[in-house]
Amino acid sequence: MEFIDNTVNDINIAYIGGGSKNWTLKLMADLACESSLSGTVKLYDIDFDSASLNESIGNSLCSREDVKGKWKYKAVRNIEEALDGADFVIISILPGTLVDMISDVHVPEKYGIYQSVGDTTGPGGIMRALRAIPIFAGFAQKIKEHCPAAWVINLSNPMALCVRTLYKVFPNIKAFGCCHEVYSVKVLLSDMLYELKGINDVPANKIKVNVSGINHFTWIDKASYNEIDLMPLFEEFTEKYYDEGYIDSFNRALDPEQAEYFRCANRVKFDLFRKYKLIAAAGDRHLAEFMPPLYLKNPQTQTVALWKFALTPVSFRLKQHYQKVEKYRKIADGEKSFEISRSTEEIVNQIKALLGLEDIITNVNLPNKGQMQGIQMGAVVETNALFSRNGVQPIVAGKLPMDVHNLIMNHVTNQEIILKAALNRDKELAFKAFMNDPLVNIHENDARKLFDEMLANIKEHLQGWNI
Repeated sequence: MEFIDNTVNDINIAYIGGGSKNWTLKLMADLACESSLSGTVKLYDIDFDSASLNESIGNSLCSREDVKGKWKYKAVRNIEEALDGADFVIISILPGTLVDMISDVHVPEKYGIYQSVGDTTGPGGIMRALRAIPIFAGFAQKIKEHCPAAWVINLSNPMALCVRTLYKVFPNIKAFGCCHEVYSVKVLLSDMLYELKGINDVPANKIKVNVSGINHFTWIDKASYNEIDLMPLFEEFTEKYYDEGYIDSFNRALDPEQAEYFRCANRVKFDLFRKYKLIAAAGDRHLAEFMPPLYLKNPQTQTVALWKFALTPVSFRLKQHYQKVEKYRKIADGEKSFEISRSTEEIVNQIKALLGLEDIITNVNLPNKGQMQGIQMGAVVETNALFSRNGVQPIVAGKLPMDVHNLIMNHVTNQEIILKAALNRDKELAFKAFMNDPLVNIHENDARKLFDEMLANIKEHLQGWNI
């Protein structure tokens, strides 16, 4: 890398999953909007054609007058070439396929178990983890061999277990996980300030929160804007909108097709605040899956509808995927314009901070070094952290109230069991984790049948297992 006057040139980024149809356009746009950074992004994907398509899109940006950051994109055929010389590694993959997700999400419905997302916890999250952990173990080993000093930014789910695996295999890795769920809650708090105080257009990044928990099950016990304590306001906000719910501007911005399956009215969040007096800092679709089946009972009883969120069928994800494939093709062929605008993602800001261009504080997933009291050391937790030159220092979040702490500990313990089961290819240990999950609220005999069926459906990804 070359440092000149507050700019950094010749940065090398390895993008694992570089054929992605979810994150690459955001990253390209964010890099294009940042004048202080330039370099090369190597795109590695098991689908080389998808990586090549993204290479064409990325390289088309350099000649545009509205592009401030000049980057070269290169699709590569093997992970070693991507990692060699990398300063930063971004991981954004789908462990398995969307067809695997059909089993993850919909097979449990035969036993009365419903999931709104199915990628982090619940039966679907567990199966996804069993697929992801061996993959991430391989990534960790390759990073150790080819770029051990690189910063590794994970965007893949299940977030906590993916990051935990990286550290388990390569303890000296410099890795962290990024998630935008906390940002979306800050948007809700910004809307609240307008609704209750008439304070308009408060940028979400100006709202300060103390975050603790695990990914997709994070909690806020302190929140403020300037000198305003937002916790009492949120109690007032909860009581005002508890029954009807409140669709915040983040959800209002969804297009009609997405809104049918992704929009929520924050009623789960309001209900959890009534129970625990803390703000649950993730979308309702994620939060519901970490609890016993209070919010995810049979849709025929209209439980989910009453809580005003939705189950996302994998058929819709498949439809979206094909739409995105066509969108990317049209952009690459010049049939569709690529609108450049800065996203709300933190990756570029984090890279700038790690290069010493600015310091930032943001929520991030890291192994516990004491930032979350009462949680075992090494478990991956989500708190705020200070990003500065070549360093990420987690900020002590304190200890959550015992009732919330116990909810989180159940999942932390289960994640450790899942990790051990996946690395040791231990079917019975994996079943214990399956039975421990709050959503698996069925008889053990039925749970065994469900587990065996789901495991058989993904056996091609479980090399060395006795299935």
